Amino acid sequence: MKVLLLKDAKEDDCGQDPYIRLSHPEDYGGLIFTSPRAVEAAELCLEQNNKTEVWERSLKEKWNAKSVYVVGNATASLVSKIGLDTEGETCGNAEKLAEYICSRIAMESITVYQTVAHPGIQGNLNSYYSQQGVPASITFFSPSGLTYSLKHIQELSGDNIDQIKFAAIGPTTARALAAQGLPVSCTAESPTPQALATGIRKALQPHGCC
Repeated sequence: MKVLLLKDAKEDDCGQDPYIRLSHPEDYGGLIFTSPRAVEAAELCLEQNNKTEVWERSLKEKWNAKSVYVVGNATASLVSKIGLDTEGETCGNAEKLAEYICSRIAMESITVYQTVAHPGIQGNLNSYYSQQGVPASITFFSPSGLTYSLKHIQELSGDNIDQIKFAAIGPTTARALAAQGLPVSCTAESPTPQALATGIRKALQPHGCC
């Protein structure tokens, strides 16, 4: 059984039209949305192909007859708005969801969106540092966020970068931080604001870590 994985672009991905796959639920045993942006990209795909009516009339029901997996509650909320029932959102991160789905399922992966740097990221960071100074803590919500901002943070922080407590929303982002040689003071136990806030509070306490 194959499961269709909707995700962001990687450097070796080739362009594919997601609707070609979404229009053939009979070829798959399930569907995986890796992030809220993947859901938004799928919606945009349906709109651009003028297939929203087809989705409502038949495709949605066919996909609902299968398993629809998501990473996190935020993604689950958006998926429910397009009429699909989800499972796996309580797993908390991609690794645990993969265990939940289990290795016997074959997946086909297609690119539905590509992450790019926000055009104002350098200006926003410059403004923050000039007004607030070096922050006590910086949280990263994805490896791509780290990729696009780390150089600016290092330049602005200088030797004071060692004072910053770096936090990660999940284990994948934590590994990306570690790969850059940055100490991870906190990894949220689950990808929720509450869990992240709890972790950061502990990390900022003297000798604290989560």
